[in-house]
Amino acid sequence: MPEKVIVIGSGPAGLTAALYAARANLKPLVIEGTAPYGQLMLTTDVENYPGFPDGILGPELMESFRKQAERFGSRFLTADTTRVDFSRTPFVVEVGDERHEADSVIVSTGATARMLDIPGERELLGRGVSTCATCDGFFFRGRELVVVGGGDSAVEEAIFLTKFATKVTIIHRRDSLRASKIMQDRAHANEKITFLWDTVVEEVGGGDGAVTGLKVRNVKTDEVSDFRTDGLFIAIGHDPNTQLFKGQLDLDDNGYIIVGHPKTETSVSGVFACGDVVDHIYRQAITAAGTGCAAAIDAEKYLEALPH
Repeated sequence: MPEKVIVIGSGPAGLTAALYAARANLKPLVIEGTAPYGQLMLTTDVENYPGFPDGILGPELMESFRKQAERFGSRFLTADTTRVDFSRTPFVVEVGDERHEADSVIVSTGATARMLDIPGERELLGRGVSTCATCDGFFFRGRELVVVGGGDSAVEEAIFLTKFATKVTIIHRRDSLRASKIMQDRAHANEKITFLWDTVVEEVGGGDGAVTGLKVRNVKTDEVSDFRTDGLFIAIGHDPNTQLFKGQLDLDDNGYIIVGHPKTETSVSGVFACGDVVDHIYRQAITAAGTGCAAAIDAEKYLEALPH
């Protein structure tokens, strides 16, 4: 017998979908991946998730999500999905040599922040290096910060960070921003924002688990220098984890799964998607969890309408 529902992915969206599906007695199988829990595994303190007035560690929050989903009957497979076939029903989800079939599938594979791939970056992630100003800006009150990037998201992050920081420097490899004109005008008008043009970051320096400065290089002169800062925010984009679904589901130009908002159904009836794999705007744990809830309810209604 095929599963009633398979959830692919185990971040806030996937685990919330599993919780709701389990409470609907659908006994979901969650293929959580070999690196489960999504981007919150890279976040030390989460202070903006409702219900935790004193904050909570990202991994601890995700562990609570998992335990709650498991309590109501979700089953977990700690492995990576290697292939899917949504061209027929029941749908096929393969994990290596294992083949699983399902009447419905919820995709919640998330997105991955692009990194600079430079020394010190990974080691200090969550300790002064961040990919989310909305998540971590509060921790940098009264500090001097750097944002790397030149698009709208980088400028938005920089403007947001001026609420907390004394100074924000945008470092960009070109001599002008790629952001829309209105965003550029806002950045140039903000007295807390300065710019370091034609420059790339080559190394992140730190001590006692905190960022203390950067090694930067001017791309025109090749001159390398030190730049003091208390934090580095990387805003060069995200890549949705949708490689598995190319040719199976409709994707937008940036690779995100297209769903029929406000519902979560994809281009294939019976396949639903939620979380950062569809959302390139908000990218918050709370919004991901909300769409995970919606996907489970949509899947439940789809299954109820199937002829038995």
